[in-house]
Amino acid sequence: MKKIKSVIVEDELAAREVLKNYLSKYCPQVEVIGEAQNIKEAVPMLHELQPELVFLDVEMPFGNAFDVLEACKELQFETIFVTAFSEYSLKALNQSAAYYLLKPISIEELIIAVNKVHEHLLNHEIFNRNKIIVENFRETKPEKQQVILPTLEGFEVVKMEEIVRLRGNGNFTDIYLSNGNKKMVCRFLKHFAEILPHPFVRVHKSHIINSNCVKSYNKGGTLTLNDGSEIEVSPTYKDDFLKGFK
Repeated sequence: MKKIKSVIVEDELAAREVLKNYLSKYCPQVEVIGEAQNIKEAVPMLHELQPELVFLDVEMPFGNAFDVLEACKELQFETIFVTAFSEYSLKALNQSAAYYLLKPISIEELIIAVNKVHEHLLNHEIFNRNKIIVENFRETKPEKQQVILPTLEGFEVVKMEEIVRLRGNGNFTDIYLSNGNKKMVCRFLKHFAEILPHPFVRVHKSHIINSNCVKSYNKGGTLTLNDGSEIEVSPTYKDDFLKGFK
């Protein structure tokens, strides 16, 4: 079996040792070819070793994971982020459909993430999530940020301002775009309720709308969007919806 050449970027020695031990025991397809404890060590090492996979701590001395990606944006490698819980970083990673592990690392989640990367590499799927993550990190206006949509065929990248509304469809979410296209995405609606920033607001258990696309609202409890669609606003979400227009 061809090994996945990997580098670990993590400032804590104990955390690096735990991850190496887990990889050795549970992910035999991974070969660790280098370790770095901060961005100053990581950037030249990644350029020199050209790994296929990087385990990247989000917060480190002298900079964070996004600084590493910015400095290595011309390199092609898969990234598995390792992070302590942070609403900000998780939202950024989820928007970019990135692989990440929460500290302390779960062996089961590690195996799942490595297997996904392995499958990606075997299929020669060139999809630069790192570039999207860096661009989103630079962009201060949420509506200008991009979101990666995992579809049945692969992935699609859209700007958030292009999304008019989202509708839950069982295990999937139908996403309606301003150009009239509809995308079926392999995520629950709840996933998007957690990662999409304002101006997106949930108005019904089955609907999230872009409030910038609201054309009108009537007190009977329905709203009309720019694309002509009419959406029911349920009593549960009515106050949150109206708050954005005060």
